[in-house]
Amino acid sequence: MGDFPRHLVEAPPRPRLGRAKATAIGLATLVMCLFLAGAAPRSAIHSEASAIAGMDAVGAPPAGPSWAPTARLEGGLASVAVARGQTFELRTASGIQTFLPGVNLGSTTAGHQPGELSITATQYRTWFAAMGRLGIRVLRIYTIHPPAFYQELARHNRAEPDRPLYLMQGVYPPDESYVAKQNLFDPAVTRAFQDELRDASAAVRGRLERAPRAGRASGTWDTDVTGWIAGWIVGLELDPDATHASDLRNRAAPAARGRYFRSTAAASPTERWLAARMDELAGYEAAQGLSQPIAFVNWPTTDPLRHPEEPLGQEDLLQLDANHVLPTTAWPAGTFASYHAYPYYPDFQRHEPALQRYQYGGRADPYAGYLAALKRHHRDMPTLITEFGVPSSLGSAHHGPLGRSQGDHSEREAMRIDAELLRLIKDQGLAGGFLFAWVDEWFKFTWNTITHSDSERRQLWHDPLTNEQHFGLVAMDAAGSPDAPAAYLVDDKSAWPARRVTARVDESYVHLRVGLGESPPSALTLGFDVLPGLTGTPAPGSGSAEADAAFVLDLVARGGQAYLRRELDPVPLDYAVPARLRTPAPDGWRLFELVVNRDLTVPSTGRRLPAELQNAGLLRYGRPGDDSRALWYREGNDLVVRVPWAMLGFADPSMHEVGVPKGKRLTRMIVPGVGVTLSAAGTDQPAGDVTWTNWNRVYATERLKDGAELVRDAALETAAS
Repeated sequence: MGDFPRHLVEAPPRPRLGRAKATAIGLATLVMCLFLAGAAPRSAIHSEASAIAGMDAVGAPPAGPSWAPTARLEGGLASVAVARGQTFELRTASGIQTFLPGVNLGSTTAGHQPGELSITATQYRTWFAAMGRLGIRVLRIYTIHPPAFYQELARHNRAEPDRPLYLMQGVYPPDESYVAKQNLFDPAVTRAFQDELRDASAAVRGRLERAPRAGRASGTWDTDVTGWIAGWIVGLELDPDATHASDLRNRAAPAARGRYFRSTAAASPTERWLAARMDELAGYEAAQGLSQPIAFVNWPTTDPLRHPEEPLGQEDLLQLDANHVLPTTAWPAGTFASYHAYPYYPDFQRHEPALQRYQYGGRADPYAGYLAALKRHHRDMPTLITEFGVPSSLGSAHHGPLGRSQGDHSEREAMRIDAELLRLIKDQGLAGGFLFAWVDEWFKFTWNTITHSDSERRQLWHDPLTNEQHFGLVAMDAAGSPDAPAAYLVDDKSAWPARRVTARVDESYVHLRVGLGESPPSALTLGFDVLPGLTGTPAPGSGSAEADAAFVLDLVARGGQAYLRRELDPVPLDYAVPARLRTPAPDGWRLFELVVNRDLTVPSTGRRLPAELQNAGLLRYGRPGDDSRALWYREGNDLVVRVPWAMLGFADPSMHEVGVPKGKRLTRMIVPGVGVTLSAAGTDQPAGDVTWTNWNRVYATERLKDGAELVRDAALETAAS
């Protein structure tokens, strides 16, 4: 039995002891153990969640049946969860649960890169309490977290014995040089992963000590959480080109014939490598008397299905199949298929006839069709979607069917879609869905904005145009330095169009409050002089030649558009978009647009598809609480505007760096600030300069996103049925 918490183990019932009595004894023992462990009061757990703004509006979930773990012995190994056929069985005090609503948690916070593992014990405590309030049953992490994670998880679960957070522990390969080496079997790559698997097994048992080393957690792990482990997901989204090359190089790699996992005769070299690593992890767990389901990370790019309509060759180059990596009879917990699958990518979802015809919810739904196809393929094991979701960002990176795009969603719309997808996953007969992600992550990048910025310092500002930074249920809002209050640019009651202008900056926006007086104009252009010395044709509605970026606002129709001078337009950095596809703009100017797809050809039909763009500079009217994408609104005679740094051409506002494209290369220029001019009805009013101090430290506040209760309702519904 090793160190498995004995009060969580239910041995097979003996004939003379009825199941009800055995369960009662087990629960009584559990309660006593929790008392002795010093569990925090439930009232304290609930109050801790209130540290996140908006959580108080979310009531505690209904009590419902107990999800307290009840492990059973099979073949001398204890399991809380097992994979049986296409069913994932989580054994609880109230019976077997077969659908797992969960969430993914990264390892970082605002202002930090993932390797810094910056989450504090207090944040873990707050977040676990909030997850419980939102009906989340499983927490998936990608790597070994610091000791505080496991300490706080145990503390939370002892305080909430009937509503614990189960752990899906990930193990991430520390050495990703297989891409450059084109060899997954490289000894250094393999050795590093083997060491990490060993350490992960020790960490969850509270038996690990690691010295500090850049990029990994260190300290003393002293808390056993194995009683709440629902399973393991090892590896990462493998690069298809590098992995394909590795397979060609290692065709003679031997089959994996481990005690607990084996590769089948049809297994590729990569699948054999994965089977060997999973067998090693199983060996560490079995040595402690434990068995949990183990899977490897997969994604549509390397799924086992063929997609002849996929326009990009690398998206259908490599097939990895969980059916080729199987447990032996010595591993009772089994395995499952794990996919990171989103409703907007790859493009085969838009072009495969079978997916286009698949019906769900009274309409054609390609994503539902894709998930159903995965389930059909894995006929002898459960399938879990271990990442899904859409971001609540202003910018998008890809159009998706049914409006499920990779961005350009308000918070409420994103939460509605996330809830819809969780129910869809359950309705297609899959065994679980883990939302990506718990909290917004500032360090993230995406293909259509990374070339516009300083990639080494992206964690120090929060870009509304970079969709990858906005997947969280919890927003990590930029707050700006408390030592930098709003500054007056204009304070003159006789001035027009603005009597008063104040400005402040934070890590996402330049904020302006413009006092328009008693005779406001019907249209207003806010011009921004970003690059001193760059002049040209004035922006629409302005006579000023100095502005390099502009917000053109219709105060009557409540519409607007952001523009950049051609010299600052970032689109050519990403793709040579034909001029005919660009939205017409005044001479010398471009609408602020993002490329969301290059021109493609569907291989099965030869159909040519043009490049696609998003008018990310469409300026929505409204308060952020009404639509998180809105950038301006009226408040009495005041006009309140927030200007994303990227719409001003900044590559790194924390260092005053503006990005200036030179062909396909981004150059950076340091500027003193941003000059502001207000133009209306032929009058140009210089308002002065917005200035700020360089920063290396960020300030952020946590807030539950608008509409998160929709995800909570879906989580509770899918867990209960």
